[in-house]
Amino acid sequence: MKALRFLFKVGIFLFVSFVIVIIGLYTYAYLSPKLELRTAGQYYIYDTNDELVYQGSSTSEWVSLEDINYNLINAVISVEDKNFYHHHGFDYLRIAKAMFLNIKNGKITQGASTISQQYIKNIFLDFSTTWSRKIEEAFLTLELEVHYSKDEILEGYLNTINYGQGNFGIGNASRYYFNKEPLDLTLEEALILAGIPNSPENYNPVANYDLSIERAKIVGRSMVENGYLTQDEFDGLFQEKIEIYGKASEENLDMLMYYQDAVIQELRDIGTIPEELIQNGGIKIYTYLDLDAQKNLEENILTYLADRELESASVVIDPNTGGVIALSGGVSYSRSQYNRATQAKRQVGSAMKPFLYYGALEEGMTSASTFNSQYTTFTLSNGDTYSPKNYGSVYANKEITMAEAIAVSDNVYAVKTNMFLGAEKLVETASKVGIKANLSAVPSLALGTGEMSVLDLARGYTTFATGGYKEDVGFIRRVEDSEGNVLYEKDDSKELVLNMNYTYILNEMLTGTTNSQFKDYAYPTALTVASKLSRKYSIKTGTTDSDFWIAGYNPDIVMVTWVGMDDNSSLSASDSYISKNIWADTVEDILGDTEEHWYETPENVVGVVLDAVSGVPTNDPAKATLFYFVKGTEDMINTEYVSKEEEIEE
Repeated sequence: MKALRFLFKVGIFLFVSFVIVIIGLYTYAYLSPKLELRTAGQYYIYDTNDELVYQGSSTSEWVSLEDINYNLINAVISVEDKNFYHHHGFDYLRIAKAMFLNIKNGKITQGASTISQQYIKNIFLDFSTTWSRKIEEAFLTLELEVHYSKDEILEGYLNTINYGQGNFGIGNASRYYFNKEPLDLTLEEALILAGIPNSPENYNPVANYDLSIERAKIVGRSMVENGYLTQDEFDGLFQEKIEIYGKASEENLDMLMYYQDAVIQELRDIGTIPEELIQNGGIKIYTYLDLDAQKNLEENILTYLADRELESASVVIDPNTGGVIALSGGVSYSRSQYNRATQAKRQVGSAMKPFLYYGALEEGMTSASTFNSQYTTFTLSNGDTYSPKNYGSVYANKEITMAEAIAVSDNVYAVKTNMFLGAEKLVETASKVGIKANLSAVPSLALGTGEMSVLDLARGYTTFATGGYKEDVGFIRRVEDSEGNVLYEKDDSKELVLNMNYTYILNEMLTGTTNSQFKDYAYPTALTVASKLSRKYSIKTGTTDSDFWIAGYNPDIVMVTWVGMDDNSSLSASDSYISKNIWADTVEDILGDTEEHWYETPENVVGVVLDAVSGVPTNDPAKATLFYFVKGTEDMINTEYVSKEEEIEE
């Protein structure tokens, strides 16, 4: 009897202690500063016209609770946390039940997290299971419950939960899966969405329709058990196949998320904005985004790649500001969030050659300098040999000019130039124009064996597009806090790093890739899209076994496009048209009816009419093309570098 009284007293003591501790914790939470939820991790992203284009976290767009269908709300509460409106952050009975079942089964078979706890995880914590993380979660959950209403908590949860296929938040998910706003969902659609967060990879209807319906029925049964549905209503569900949209709507541009990811990454890289301020959110980010340009880019990518397994990445830059106005890091953000425009590093192939030929001009070569294009084996300083091949193993077997070598992308000419100059010159030039990739000074670098991102390559081409001025290429113009205080403003200063004469000559030579007069033993590499172009562009293509590139520009636009496979699978030669057509259609759509601009010829540069193929003077209009020279060097036409062959060949 004494033992029972002792146990009773201990039980009373423990219960009172528990109540006192709980009251103390809630009091502490109440006196703590209010958690900033709507701004926690929230960003406001503006386009180039200062129009708000995105409000939400880095992954989801915010939707008010009154704009969400009541069936979805009831379904989520029923299947995730049926006592949500009655507990204070923790469902103690549910916790006790879960503990009992887990002990009974000898393993964890049931969890007891409430919607409040899950919301805290979504916005503040990682998903580790350490004790320190669980304790932090508990304190934050208490603070959440004492400072916010249940409706505010539920709204936040629905806007941050993972719905699979790259969709975070009910707004993104509703538009992606059903092409509807959350308020317009049917009961069956609401059940499907409510079932996804339990296992986003398995229960989303795009990845596994049958499993998603099975899960939706479990959600429906829980609604019956909790009084939200009648049995008759449940029995009438899913009699016919539900139509799944499965893609981003036009109003919610799918590839735009790649741009937004790049913006957030640049925000973190700026360095002068405190990390705690970024974490707290409420930050206004003013970007260079041009929504029309972004829409044009996405439409053209989907036109050529919607039904293909190929991936693609593109960057579009306004060279007047250095601002990225459009970007795509892949064909489908919903399918893969890997940003191939900023993260992937690929061999750029012949897209590297303009940097080589600028260096050659700087070292005294001209647009008419010749080398013999023939199969050549080079003996390197270490005794190794190197035998580069032209595309298709087709050679001119004669002297060709630099202008023709650029137009048809002759590899032998490029390697001879690189070895004649010394490979360090190409690395030096690439660094000078702003390329950040770590490049090795080897003969094959002239053929683009160095790896870099699409954005990095575009950065280098932008220096050519500005006439030789290097500028800070990026996404963000200005950053403000929630009070409008300027936290960061882009430095618009430019540094002249290239000789304007040589830059102009190079820009003119790069127009030869669409000039049919350079047709000879090979065709100009961008000739297939020449008919699509309404104005003058400097263009260079690049090809490897697993990559197709095209980079081009004029004073108003820079665009670089890559097409390939993530696993470096070999591509079919016929696929080379895809990158070229995406590029051509996009730059033309963006520039539209705007006034055409080209570079003013420097005073110290002169144009000479020469035969496009032979590089000698001609009066034949069918062969005549303007070659440009620094004044005084035109007198060396077709004579100056032929004798240098013996210095670089075996």
